[in-house]
Formats: sequence, structure tokens, C-alpha cells
Amino acid sequence: MYHSSTDEVSGGDVSLEKNGVQETATSYVPASLSSALSQQSVNDSSTSHRLSIPRLTSGQSLSSFRAGRTWSSMLAPTSDSSSFHSYGGTPRVRRTPVSAGLTGSSCSSGSTNTDASVIVAVVEGRGLARGEIGMASLNLKCPELVLSQFADTGTYAKVITKIHILVPVEILMPDTVSEKGKGTKLFKLTTENFPGVPFTAIQRKYFNEKKGLEYIQQLCAPEYGTVLMEVQAKYYCLAAAAALLKYLEFLQNSVYASKSLKVTFKGSEQTAMIDSASACNLELVVNNRDHRSEHTLLGVLNHTKTPGGARRLRSNILEPLVNVDTINMRLDAVQELLQDEELFFGLKNAICHFVDVDRLLSVLVQMPKQETVQAAEAKITHVIQLKHTLELVPQLRTVFKNCNTPLLQAYSSTLEDNRFDMILEQIKTVINPDTTYLKGSLNMRTQKCYAVRPNINEFLDIARRAYTEIVDDIAVLVNQMAEKYGLPMRTSFSTSRGFFIQLKLDGSVLPRDKLPPECIKVTKHKNNYCFTTADLMKMNGRCDEALREIFHMSYVVICQLLSTIHEHIHCLYKLSDAVSMLDMLLSLANACTISDYVRPEFTDTLAIKQGRHPILERMARQQPVSNNAYISEGSNFVIITGPNMSGKSTYLKQVALCQIMAQIGSFVPAEYASFRLAGQIFTRIGVDDDFETNSSSFMLEMKEISYIIHNASDKSLIIIDELGRGTSAEEGIGICHSVCEFLLGLKAFTLFATHFLELCQLESLYPNVENQHMEVQHMRSGDTGVEQVVYTYLLKRGCSEERLYGLRAAEMTALPPSIIQEARTIASKVSQQLMARHHVDPESHRQRALYRLATRLLQAARNSRLDPDSLRMYLKGLKNQFESELQSAGPPAAPGNQDE
Repeated sequence: MYHSSTDEVSGGDVSLEKNGVQETATSYVPASLSSALSQQSVNDSSTSHRLSIPRLTSGQSLSSFRAGRTWSSMLAPTSDSSSFHSYGGTPRVRRTPVSAGLTGSSCSSGSTNTDASVIVAVVEGRGLARGEIGMASLNLKCPELVLSQFADTGTYAKVITKIHILVPVEILMPDTVSEKGKGTKLFKLTTENFPGVPFTAIQRKYFNEKKGLEYIQQLCAPEYGTVLMEVQAKYYCLAAAAALLKYLEFLQNSVYASKSLKVTFKGSEQTAMIDSASACNLELVVNNRDHRSEHTLLGVLNHTKTPGGARRLRSNILEPLVNVDTINMRLDAVQELLQDEELFFGLKNAICHFVDVDRLLSVLVQMPKQETVQAAEAKITHVIQLKHTLELVPQLRTVFKNCNTPLLQAYSSTLEDNRFDMILEQIKTVINPDTTYLKGSLNMRTQKCYAVRPNINEFLDIARRAYTEIVDDIAVLVNQMAEKYGLPMRTSFSTSRGFFIQLKLDGSVLPRDKLPPECIKVTKHKNNYCFTTADLMKMNGRCDEALREIFHMSYVVICQLLSTIHEHIHCLYKLSDAVSMLDMLLSLANACTISDYVRPEFTDTLAIKQGRHPILERMARQQPVSNNAYISEGSNFVIITGPNMSGKSTYLKQVALCQIMAQIGSFVPAEYASFRLAGQIFTRIGVDDDFETNSSSFMLEMKEISYIIHNASDKSLIIIDELGRGTSAEEGIGICHSVCEFLLGLKAFTLFATHFLELCQLESLYPNVENQHMEVQHMRSGDTGVEQVVYTYLLKRGCSEERLYGLRAAEMTALPPSIIQEARTIASKVSQQLMARHHVDPESHRQRALYRLATRLLQAARNSRLDPDSLRMYLKGLKNQFESELQSAGPPAAPGNQDE
């Protein structure tokens, strides 16, 4: 109904528009958060005649703009410049988040996430409570306060991992963590791991658990009131929440409305822990070679249509589930989406029209302390978006009428909440039914101008008529100019310039190659001219004045509307949760339609038949080589050997990625897949082959393996690739052997790839060790007779029989043949000496065969779903295998020989 025929210009004016928005934003929020808090439609040329908005000049610092009393009363003095930075010349005022928080480098696995807008408060217990951590985080674009409290080890692995996942723009800590320059261990480790994130010292008195509980009682939405039972005795997370909410009150210059926040408590045991190094090694969310590349696990699975769905998928990849019932509910939903084509495409069509519901909620529940034209215009936009969102709910309801799985039925019942209809009806009493959310600044400007129904405010109707007359006058002015000069002029609009004139010359020529004399502010792009006139600029000024009146009076009406619907608006939290989860499930189902994935099972065994690397499969133009994987309690330690470039690292990553995919509720690239739930996933994967950095890379190896040893448990999945290669062979073998023996004492599933063939002897010492290798083939050229190595990338049982494959790689370089031949002779002699020492006791073979038989029988008793005939055949096969292994081991040694 309210569409304008005036064209909207992009291209050259886009940068002006962005600069304008940013300039307006920095007048009342910190620079780093201007993008995070900026509203979607800000008229940069508008300034209120009722309010004086202080602006910063180019040479004026933010510290001189902020009120010193308010900030310095809360923020700790920063005499220690080495720990906390402050504004130049103002030592009492600690800096607020600066642009580094959004654009600076961070070692986080998600540091490329430019949409970051999370602030985190961290506090640690003192005295006997040291190691007890309280955390509170709040996303400025999503009104959800997340609380955590847990006991951490001396390495503070859980804290570092959680902060890496959140990708904060700022971290708050008590000022006592860096007293007199002697920072606590937590402070030092956090600053080392997050060099690009600003830290703010808050006075310890603001970390007050009683105040935190009062905040939560006051702000928590009724739907999440049960969180009070969970956190009322969690003193440290309450203290962190108190400091965070107090700080945000100053930072945003606004407060959250009463009973408006979603407050949740997340313990460390509810999800699997993946440390930041493992997330980086596995390329879960960031590609190591090109941070802009989508060749990551997130890139493979991300087919989401909404920002909320993308955020949820990323969070789940970095923190997979550990509850098998929840995972199976997701798998059931994905399977139904794949089997029901009508449901799949109906949901896809409905989801794609939703705006960011989390961000919409965030601005609806905040009450600005200062009224500005920008705030008024933004609030009108948000109500239009709310109307648009609620109008999509009936379509979603229709899609889920015939769904069968419990998870989809649960979200279907969520959508049946009558509060959605109630809020929409109340909105329609004030907002024009034809008003809708449109893309494009002029279209949206028109929608906002006529959003409020006529006859509600008489002065608003008068202002709108004045605005319409001015727009009509502008059209008449441009038409008259076009007729006067005989040129194809038309009216155009951009946020930065307002209305202006556009002239496109298609074959025609300007008279005397000049524009009319009244044309000013001319820009040219090829045959397109954009300009204005003095009269048009005056009309733009009158138009802006009328718009300010319209927005102000509409804002008053809309604030009254929001006050009436505020008590019901919390149902949008459920809508946001439903939309983001459905979008993620749809994305996981979509990934299955592109590649051949299978539904995983969860048992006490990791068994993958013909598994494929999900990222490599997306990158490669042809189907990658598939491999099997089998790890059980009876053989939980697999040693993998093979030449360089034979595919060991790729195989290790493939297993870990499939484990993560299964635990987020996704199908996996295989013919069959069974997994044991992993509480932690650790990786030690070498990525640096530069000889010049051997010393530093070795220290990195030792730090990473130390982290694994201190944090691994029986439920861990451990991936270790080429440990100990940064030092001498003797030391490397010694370190690898001792690390292996330590890990063998756990029931963790471990894949250990190495070039040290001496480690294969562990199979004869420990019954739960199994040797495997990447097979290669040798082919001799018929023409030249030169032997070539062909990589099959296939995993086979046993230790690698390849010898001196490093010398084969050296032959491809420019090393003289005499040196390579000398090296081959010496290496052969050393190998013969090592093999001569290797002696396998037949009795060890017999014990190993007994151990394998026992574990296979126990596994069959626990997990078998075979019918009686199939089970009989399986047991017969086990018997034959056991007899074969006993026969190959030979007769048992005589007692006299054993004594010898």
C-alpha cells in the first residue's frame, strides 16, 4: 500500500551511507560497539530539535566525552599500565571496548566472527575456594544472560575453552587480579590466550552475589524463573552477573526492562569439551589456510537461513552434546525431514522469511535512558519487524500439522501459544495492517512514516500530509527540470543524501557537454550522473523536519503499544528458540541431500564403515578414498604408521570430525557408523614442518601433550599425530613410549600416528593396542625402470613394512645421489640392529588372543541386536578366529624354558 515509485540508488552512495550511520552511532555509544548496537535504519542527516546530542570532533577522545565521575567510581584505577590499558592522559578511566574488540586479531577459534558482541565477566574464588570459577556472559544482540560456575584445574582449561567459544569483545575481571603488577595465574593465562581482546578491571565490590541475585529476580522473564533455584547458591556466577549488568547499564546508556531477560545456567558437564587448539587443528569453524574459506566443518553443514540458526550451529559444533537421548531426538527430527519432502520444503520456505528474532528481542526489551530521533526511528522499525515475524507464525504452524517425531511435535506445540496471536492483534490496533518489513532504505522509510494507523493522533496525520506534499513537490521539481532541459532525469533516494536527481545517458549527449548550471554536488559513474540543486536541498531539509515530527509522534504511540504488550512479549524467547533450532535441523538435513550420509548409532564402540572426510569430500571433485575405523574397550589404543603423505593426518581428522557430527545430531559420511559418547575431544596434530622452528614447535608439542595428560578421562577421544619429532630420535621415541603407557592406563579411545616404528612393539606388551598402517604400493616404470611409490590412502592391519621412506622423499630433492646412497647404507644397518633385538614371546600372543575373545564376547552381550541364527554365525566366526590366532602363536613354552 505504501510503496514509492522513487528509485533507490546503491553503489557510490553506499560508503556515504555507512559513514553516516557510523558517525551517528559514535555520538552515544563506544566505537567498538557501534556496529553491534547500531539500529537497522538510521537517518544520518536527522538531528532532533528537542534534544542536544553531544558529538565527538575528530580530535576529541571518548574519555573526555564520558562523565568521569560515573565511570571512575566503578572502574578501577589503572596505575599498572602493563596489565590494563587506559585512555591517554586519563589514568582513572579504564577504556571501554575499542575497535580491537571487533576487528583485532584473536587466537580464538572463532576470531573471524565479525558479528561478535559478547561481554564476559569472570571471577575466581579466593583462599580455599581458589579454582572455583564464576562466569556471566551477555550477547548485546541477544538478550540472554548465561551463567556458569564450575571447579577448574590449575591449567584453567575450562575457562579458556568457554571464552574461546564465546568470542568476546571484552572481558571483565576484578581489579584484585593484577594487584601491584602481580597478576593471578588465571589473569595471566587469559591475557596470553586472548591478546586481541580488551580487559577491564572492575572494582571488587561490584562482584556482589547478593546484588547479582537481586538483578536476576528483577530481570529474569517468568518463563525462565526456575533458574533461580539453580543459581541461588552459586555465589561466584551471581557475583559475575552483578558486575556485568552494572557495567552494561553504563555502557549502553540503557537498562533492561523488568522481567525481560532470558537467564540460563550452563554447567561444564552438559556438553563435550573441545579446546581451542583442537578446534583450530580440526578446522571446525575457521580454515587454517584462508580464514575466509568455507572449507570447514561449519561451512560443510551450514545451510541455515537465519542468523540465529547459524549461531546455534556454530555453538553446537564447538560444544557437542553428551546426552544420548537429546542427540537421538535430533536425529529422529532430521530423519523425518529427509523422509517427508513436503515438510522439508515447507519448513525451508517458512524459515527463510524470519528476521533475526534474537536481535529484535534485544532491542525491544531495552529502554533507552536518552530519547533521540535515531532511537525513535529504530523503535518503529523494530515494531514493524515484530509484526512481520508474528505474521509468519501461522505458516509455521501449518507446516508442522502432521509431524511425527517428539522434537518437532514439541516445537509445534510451542507455536500454538495464543500469546503470539494476542500480541499481533494488539499491534494491528495501532499499526496499519498493510505495513510490512521491506528491504531498501526508501521503502522502509515509507513504511515507517505510515506505520501508525490514521486517526490515532491528529498531529501525526497533519505531519504525514505535509511530508507527502513535500515528496510530491520534489517529484514535480524534477519533472519540470527534465522537461526544461529535455534530459531523462528522475528522482532517486539514498540514506546519506536524501532525495537527489539521477541522469542516465543512453546514447544521448549533454548540450555543450555540460549539466544545467543549477546542478551541484555532481558525481559521475560511467554514463550516470547524480546531483542535486539548491531548491532540492531545501526541500530535503523540510522533508527531514517533517520526518522528525512523524517519528517522534509515532514513537510516543508505539511506546504506549509496547507497554501494553510487554507482559506477553517473553513468548518470543520460545519463538526464537524454535526458529533457530528448526533452522539448524533443516541445515543438517540439507547437508544429507548433498552427500551420502548415514544415521549414526551410539554404543560403547567406535565403528565406522567406509567413512569419508566431510571437508575433503566437499572440496574434492571426486569421491575421496573411504576407510573403516574400529575402536572398542578391548582395543582402545590404535597406532597408525605409514610414509609421509600417505593420509595419516587426514584419517585422524576424519574420525574426530565424524564424532563431532554425530554428537550434534547430524548424519555422518559413511555406510555405517557407531560412536561412543566422548566427554572431551583432544588433538595434537603437527602443522609446522619448517626445520627452522624445531625448538619452538617442540615446546608447543610438549605443552599440548601436557594439557591432554592433565585433562583426559576415560570418556575422552584423543588424536595424536607425530609426537616428538622436534627433538632427537632417541628422545622422541622415549617421550612417545612414556606418553603411550600413560594413556594406556585410561579407557580413553586413542589414535596415535607416528613415524617411530619402534612403538609398534607396544602391541606385544599390551593387549588393548592395535597396529594399523596406511598402505602404499610400488610400481616400476616400463620405460625407465625407476621404482615409484603409489599412495592408496587405505588403512590396513599391522605395522607398516615400508622402510627408508624418508630417503625416498629426499630423492625427489636436489641432494647428490652419493649422499642419499650413504644414508641408505647407514640406515639399513641401524634397522637390522633394531630388528634383531625385537623378540615376540608366543605366550604374549596367546594372552592377547584370549583378551580379544573376551572383549568381543562382552561387547556382543552388551550391544548385539542380531537374531539367534545371525548371532550363532557371529560366535562361530569368533571361535574360528580365536583358534587361528592360537595356532599362529605356536605351542606354549615349556616351564623350563620360561624359567630360563
